[in-house]
Amino acid sequence: MSVKTMKGPVSRTCYSRCRRILLGLMAAFILLLLSWRAATHLNWNPRCEVGQEVDHLNNVTVFYNGGVGQTSGRNLAPDGYNLGIKYQCVEFVKRYYYEHLNHKMPDSYGHAKHFFNPTLADGALNTKRELVQYTNASESKPRPDDLLVFGTSRLNRYGHVAIVSEVTDSDVEIVQQNPGPFGLSQERLLLLLENGRWRFENSRVLGWLRKAPNPTVQRMEARRLVQLNLPILSGDYSPPRRDTGHFFPDTIF
Repeated sequence: MSVKTMKGPVSRTCYSRCRRILLGLMAAFILLLLSWRAATHLNWNPRCEVGQEVDHLNNVTVFYNGGVGQTSGRNLAPDGYNLGIKYQCVEFVKRYYYEHLNHKMPDSYGHAKHFFNPTLADGALNTKRELVQYTNASESKPRPDDLLVFGTSRLNRYGHVAIVSEVTDSDVEIVQQNPGPFGLSQERLLLLLENGRWRFENSRVLGWLRKAPNPTVQRMEARRLVQLNLPILSGDYSPPRRDTGHFFPDTIF
């Protein structure tokens, strides 16, 4: 005995159900994408405006950027040197090195994470940036003016960069641009000394870059210290050179 099946109505019902599920998933994905873009590109802090001055380090201004994905056009130095996209973290560190340290990087482009070259040994020259690169951990202790490089995270695929403003034996203060609408322009990171190597407890820190010292200046300074009968420092410490040390006005973390 044969059994007849009703393929028509059943097939139409399954198709309709699958179509509703698919449309629901697509709508959820679009909503998630729009929410992420709004969270990263809009200014959610009513007390600050994009482009507002919020801090200074050695007379170099830190600007507020709102959402971490917000962009306001490219910033070029008077001589045409590329400082980066306003007011991203990369723009601040390159402007700091350009204005305060009179340093122009051979390669002035790339995301924050690209400032660190993982193929280099600790203390090697990063030729793209013309800076000495130290890994986390390193025998060389971080110094003021070093450029700190952070790796990516789940919510940040581009990494982050900041400038070291103060160093102690237990922590490091950094000054940063574009930490988010409620982030702080200054932050302190724990620093550890283990087996003769300095390491940031924050595992996102890839390392730090430093302008190579002028050999002539080093020799003159060493000669001066010898004449004064003072010890010649190894160079792993220098006094902080910070400004007023302002935080974002009226923000919460």
